[in-house]
Amino acid sequence: MLAHGSPIGISRLIKLNRGLGQIGNALDAIKMKSISVEEPGRLLKNLVGAIVANGGWILSRGASDTGEMRLLIEFERRACVEIYSSLIASGVELGQSGHVQFTELCQRSLSHPPASGPEIAGIDLQIQTFPIEMTRGPRVFLES
Repeated sequence: MLAHGSPIGISRLIKLNRGLGQIGNALDAIKMKSISVEEPGRLLKNLVGAIVANGGWILSRGASDTGEMRLLIEFERRACVEIYSSLIASGVELGQSGHVQFTELCQRSLSHPPASGPEIAGIDLQIQTFPIEMTRGPRVFLES
């Protein structure tokens, strides 16, 4: 069970918030898995600070006893590259599909600017962290 209350699954949150298949005004929502060898407390502090500094919002966050962290994030699509960079700089290691999804979102955001007002994108990010003893071995990516 995740601490701080269990985050609502992204598909359920989408239905509850708008009933339109959107998070807030989000036209793009990505669900992705990742890993990190950073200490969970430091990772969460750095990640939340970087997302907020780049104009993002943390809708929910939680952590489990097994080292899994979940963040539900929203941001204006025009800040896509900055949010993507923030995840990587904070120590989040995305799998190949995560990089592909984020790259496609950034390309769509840059090539199709919104006609009126900001468009919002959302990410349901699951991060598996590991105890210090386990971080010395090979890294295994979790594909979404």
